[in-house]
Amino acid sequence: MYKIVSHLFFAISLGLATTLASTAWAADAAVSNSDLAKQVMQTEAAFAKTMEARDHKAFTEFLADETIFFSTKKVLHGKQEVATAWKRFYEGSVAPFSWAPETVEVLESGKLALSSGPVRDPQGKLVATFTSIWRQESPGVWRIIFDKGNDVCDCAKP
Repeated sequence: MYKIVSHLFFAISLGLATTLASTAWAADAAVSNSDLAKQVMQTEAAFAKTMEARDHKAFTEFLADETIFFSTKKVLHGKQEVATAWKRFYEGSVAPFSWAPETVEVLESGKLALSSGPVRDPQGKLVATFTSIWRQESPGVWRIIFDKGNDVCDCAKP
Protein backbone atom coordinates (compact mmCIF):
# COMPACT_ATOMS: atom_id res chain seq x y z
CA MET A 1 0.00 0.00 0.00
CA TYR A 2 2.82 2.42 0.90
CA LYS A 3 4.45 1.86 -2.52
CA ILE A 4 1.19 2.59 -4.34
CA VAL A 5 0.58 5.80 -2.36
CA SER A 6 4.21 6.80 -2.82
CA HIS A 7 4.06 6.25 -6.61
CA LEU A 8 0.71 8.03 -6.80
CA PHE A 9 2.11 11.01 -4.87
CA PHE A 10 5.15 11.09 -7.17
CA ALA A 11 2.95 10.99 -10.29
CA ILE A 12 0.72 13.80 -9.01
CA SER A 13 3.76 15.88 -8.02
CA LEU A 14 5.35 15.34 -11.43
CA GLY A 15 2.10 16.30 -13.17
CA LEU A 16 1.77 19.43 -11.06
CA ALA A 17 5.38 20.43 -11.71
CA THR A 18 4.90 19.92 -15.45
CA THR A 19 1.71 21.98 -15.42
CA LEU A 20 3.38 24.80 -13.48
CA ALA A 21 6.37 24.79 -15.83
CA SER A 22 4.13 24.97 -18.91
CA THR A 23 2.06 27.72 -17.33
CA ALA A 24 5.23 29.70 -16.59
CA TRP A 25 6.42 29.13 -20.16
CA ALA A 26 3.05 30.24 -21.54
CA ALA A 27 3.13 33.37 -19.40
CA ASP A 28 6.65 34.08 -20.62
CA ALA A 29 5.54 33.55 -24.22
CA ALA A 30 2.85 36.20 -23.70
CA VAL A 31 5.55 38.90 -23.47
CA SER A 32 5.71 40.69 -26.81
CA ASN A 33 8.87 40.90 -28.85
CA SER A 34 8.88 44.69 -28.46
CA ASP A 35 8.63 44.32 -24.66
CA LEU A 36 11.58 41.91 -24.75
CA ALA A 37 13.54 44.40 -26.87
CA LYS A 38 12.83 47.07 -24.23
CA GLN A 39 14.08 44.70 -21.52
CA VAL A 40 17.33 44.14 -23.43
CA MET A 41 17.73 47.87 -24.14
CA GLN A 42 17.30 48.58 -20.40
CA THR A 43 19.64 45.74 -19.47
CA GLU A 44 22.35 46.97 -21.85
CA ALA A 45 21.94 50.54 -20.52
CA ALA A 46 22.26 49.28 -16.92
CA PHE A 47 25.31 47.25 -17.96
CA ALA A 48 26.89 50.40 -19.43
CA LYS A 49 26.08 52.37 -16.26
CA THR A 50 28.41 50.06 -14.32
CA MET A 51 31.33 51.70 -16.15
CA GLU A 52 30.12 55.22 -15.39
CA ALA A 53 29.52 54.24 -11.73
CA ARG A 54 32.94 52.54 -11.59
CA ASP A 55 31.21 49.40 -10.24
CA HIS A 56 33.14 46.33 -11.40
CA LYS A 57 31.14 43.99 -9.15
CA ALA A 58 27.89 45.11 -10.82
CA PHE A 59 29.54 44.64 -14.24
CA THR A 60 30.21 40.97 -13.47
CA GLU A 61 26.55 40.37 -12.56
CA PHE A 62 25.58 40.89 -16.20
CA LEU A 63 28.00 38.19 -17.44
CA ALA A 64 26.77 34.67 -18.18
CA ASP A 65 29.01 31.97 -16.72
CA GLU A 66 30.04 30.89 -20.24
CA THR A 67 30.38 34.39 -21.69
CA ILE A 68 32.88 35.09 -24.45
CA PHE A 69 34.37 38.55 -25.04
CA PHE A 70 36.51 39.27 -28.08
CA SER A 71 39.38 41.54 -27.15
CA THR A 72 42.20 42.93 -29.26
CA LYS A 73 44.74 40.51 -27.82
CA LYS A 74 42.78 37.30 -27.34
CA VAL A 75 39.35 35.83 -26.87
CA LEU A 76 38.26 35.82 -23.23
CA HIS A 77 36.31 32.75 -22.13
CA GLY A 78 34.06 32.60 -19.10
CA LYS A 79 32.77 35.02 -16.51
CA GLN A 80 35.91 34.93 -14.37
CA GLU A 81 38.36 35.54 -17.21
CA VAL A 82 36.29 38.44 -18.57
CA ALA A 83 35.84 39.94 -15.09
CA THR A 84 39.58 39.72 -14.42
CA ALA A 85 40.54 41.25 -17.79
CA TRP A 86 38.01 44.08 -17.47
CA LYS A 87 38.92 44.98 -13.89
CA ARG A 88 41.54 47.46 -15.18
CA PHE A 89 38.83 49.46 -16.97
CA TYR A 90 37.13 50.04 -13.61
CA GLU A 91 40.19 51.37 -11.82
CA GLY A 92 40.52 55.12 -11.35
CA SER A 93 37.86 57.75 -10.98
CA VAL A 94 37.27 58.43 -14.69
CA ALA A 95 35.84 55.83 -17.05
CA PRO A 96 38.17 55.22 -20.02
CA PHE A 97 35.15 54.83 -22.32
CA SER A 98 31.38 54.60 -22.34
CA TRP A 99 28.85 52.80 -24.48
CA ALA A 100 25.12 52.93 -25.11
CA PRO A 101 22.70 50.72 -26.98
CA GLU A 102 21.21 52.07 -30.20
CA THR A 103 19.83 48.90 -31.75
CA VAL A 104 18.26 45.82 -30.21
CA GLU A 105 16.78 42.82 -32.00
CA VAL A 106 15.23 39.81 -30.27
CA LEU A 107 14.63 36.39 -31.80
CA GLU A 108 10.98 35.40 -32.09
CA SER A 109 11.66 32.69 -29.49
CA GLY A 110 12.50 35.49 -27.05
CA LYS A 111 15.56 33.68 -25.80
CA LEU A 112 18.42 35.53 -27.58
CA ALA A 113 18.92 39.18 -28.43
CA LEU A 114 21.52 41.35 -30.12
CA SER A 115 22.38 44.86 -28.99
CA SER A 116 24.75 47.28 -30.65
CA GLY A 117 25.78 50.91 -30.43
CA PRO A 118 28.56 53.43 -30.12
CA VAL A 119 31.59 53.39 -27.80
CA ARG A 120 32.94 56.83 -26.88
CA ASP A 121 36.11 58.11 -25.24
CA PRO A 122 35.91 60.35 -22.12
CA GLN A 123 35.55 63.43 -24.34
CA GLY A 124 32.60 61.91 -26.19
CA LYS A 125 34.43 61.11 -29.43
CA LEU A 126 33.21 57.99 -31.22
CA VAL A 127 36.06 55.46 -31.08
CA ALA A 128 34.33 52.12 -31.63
CA THR A 129 31.07 50.24 -31.86
CA PHE A 130 29.99 47.19 -29.89
CA THR A 131 27.84 44.20 -30.64
CA SER A 132 26.57 42.00 -27.82
CA ILE A 133 24.48 38.86 -27.74
CA TRP A 134 22.24 38.41 -24.70
CA ARG A 135 20.48 35.26 -23.49
CA GLN A 136 17.31 35.34 -21.42
CA GLU A 137 18.16 33.05 -18.51
CA SER A 138 14.78 33.43 -16.79
CA PRO A 139 11.84 35.75 -17.41
CA GLY A 140 13.22 39.29 -17.47
CA VAL A 141 16.80 38.24 -16.64
CA TRP A 142 19.28 38.73 -19.48
CA ARG A 143 22.97 37.80 -19.35
CA ILE A 144 25.57 38.65 -21.96
CA ILE A 145 27.03 35.63 -23.75
CA PHE A 146 29.05 37.27 -26.55
CA ASP A 147 30.59 40.72 -26.85
CA LYS A 148 32.73 42.23 -29.58
CA GLY A 149 33.92 45.77 -30.12
CA ASN A 150 35.11 47.16 -33.44
CA ASP A 151 37.27 50.24 -33.95
CA VAL A 152 35.67 53.01 -35.98
CA CYS A 153 37.25 53.59 -39.35
CA ASP A 154 38.43 57.15 -39.86
CA CYS A 155 37.51 57.10 -43.52
CA ALA A 156 38.08 60.84 -43.96
CA LYS A 157 41.86 60.29 -43.84
CA PRO A 158 43.49 59.71 -47.25
